[in-house]
Amino acid sequence: MYPDPDRPRRFGALDAALIAAALGVAAYFWFRVSDVLVYRWDWSFLPGALIRTGPDGGWRPNLLLEGLLTTIRLSLWAMALASLLGLALGAMASSARLLPKMTATVYVGLIRNMPPLVFIFVFYFFLSSQIIPALGVDAALRALGPQGAALTGALLGPPALAENLLSGVLCLALLEAAYICEIVRAGIGSVPEAQKEAARSLGLRPFQVFRLVTAPLALRAVTPPLANQFIMLVKNSAIVSLISVQELTFIATEVAVSTGRRFETWIVVAALYFALCYGLARLFARLERRMRLTDRR
Repeated sequence: MYPDPDRPRRFGALDAALIAAALGVAAYFWFRVSDVLVYRWDWSFLPGALIRTGPDGGWRPNLLLEGLLTTIRLSLWAMALASLLGLALGAMASSARLLPKMTATVYVGLIRNMPPLVFIFVFYFFLSSQIIPALGVDAALRALGPQGAALTGALLGPPALAENLLSGVLCLALLEAAYICEIVRAGIGSVPEAQKEAARSLGLRPFQVFRLVTAPLALRAVTPPLANQFIMLVKNSAIVSLISVQELTFIATEVAVSTGRRFETWIVVAALYFALCYGLARLFARLERRMRLTDRR
C-alpha cells in the first residue's frame, strides 16, 4: 500500500541526525577550502548592489534586484507564450491528420535535437535583425508617451531595453514550446478512450469532445510537469545573458567584474535563484495538493 502523499510529516531523531551530519560535512569542507584558498572575503559591496536610494529618498532596487525582476518578467512572458504554442503543437501532435502531426513532429525534433545555445544564437540574430524590426517594435517604443512608458516599464522593464527582452522572450518561448508540446501530447494520450467514446455517443462533435472532455482531463495530468517545466525555464533563462538580455546572470557578470568580488557575487546570485525556484516549487506543490483534494471530493 502506498503512503498518503498528503499525510503530515513529522520531524524525528533520524532527521535531526541527518541534518547534523550534513552540516558537519559542510563545515569540514568549508574549513578545508578556507585553509588552502587565498582569498579575502568582502561583502561590503552587497547592500549597494541590491538597493539604492531614489530621488525621493526612498529605497529602490539596484543592479542585482533589477536583474532578478527582469528574470521574473522574462520567465513569465516566455512561459505564457510557450504554453500557448506548446498547447497548439500538442493538439497537432495528437491529431489523426497527417499534416498537423508531421508539422508538430518536425518542430519538436528540430528543437530538441539542437543544442540550446546554438538555437538561441541562430534565432536571436534572426529575430533581432529581421522579425523585431519588421514588426515596428523599435518605432513603437520610441513613440510611447509617459503613461505608455510607465506601463511598458511595469510589464517589460525599461523601454530602452524592451526590444532585447522581447527577443529573449521569443527565443525562450520557441525553445520551451517543443518540450511543452511533448507534455501536452502525453497528457492528451493519457485520457481514457472510453471517456471520448462516451462523449461521442452523446452526439458531441470532435471539437466539443476535445473542449469538454479531453482538455479538462488532460489539464489535470499535465499540471505537475508544466509546473516543473516553468521552474526549469527560470533556470534556463540564464542562457539569454549571452545575447545581452540584462537579466540576473548578465547583471551579475558585470557586478563581479566591476567590483572584483566574484565569489561573493555568484554566491548571492545562486541564493536569489534558489529562493525564486524553491518558492515556485512550494507554490506548485500546494496547488497540486489542492487539486488532489478536489479530486477526492
